[in-house]
Amino acid sequence: MKGLFITFEGTEGSGKTTQISLLTEWLDQKKIPYLAVREPGGTKIGDLIRDILLNAKLTEMKQRTEILLYAASRAQLVEEKILPALQAGQLVICDRYLDSSIVYQSLAANWDLNEVLDINRVATGGLKPIRTYLLDLPIEMGQKRLMVRRTQKDRIELKELAFHQRVREGYLKLAEKEPSRFRVISADQEIKMVHQQITNDLLPLIDHLSEPIDFMTN
Repeated sequence: MKGLFITFEGTEGSGKTTQISLLTEWLDQKKIPYLAVREPGGTKIGDLIRDILLNAKLTEMKQRTEILLYAASRAQLVEEKILPALQAGQLVICDRYLDSSIVYQSLAANWDLNEVLDINRVATGGLKPIRTYLLDLPIEMGQKRLMVRRTQKDRIELKELAFHQRVREGYLKLAEKEPSRFRVISADQEIKMVHQQITNDLLPLIDHLSEPIDFMTN
């Protein structure tokens, strides 16, 4: 594949949407071809699954059901959108990906990690990003941002504070294990500074966009 696959991760309210919007504007200015997608969703089928997953009324949803639904949405997104874009040589930006399932459905939920990995190995076909930007923010600050940004929380946002704290800790553990892929950026700073750090890191990767990159794991 000739494209470039990057992902954005972070706890609720960390500013992923804002940074992805700034990044796409930057890419437009530089006339760099890209595809920006989000999880769960990003496809017609995935968006329907998203509605189920985030429905605050579906409190009876079982953990394994949640894991499988996220994986199903991801499988559709990878095959329908991400792989074709990579094969066309584009930069693909994904708002959440496999790391989200690892921390939200396993580490923070105290669920078997191997089960989550096995399910998602099938869902992704082994596709991994070459770079992941982790926007790190204290949970209390993220919760305050959510209160300002929206009047109603979704099913995941409604989980207890301790859950979200485990999510943050889980992300930092993943970043520590894969320092070559992760870039941890403090989201507790000016938006423009966060954006600058992202573009400074990304530019060297874009310079090699025309060179084949093996995204698939063994």
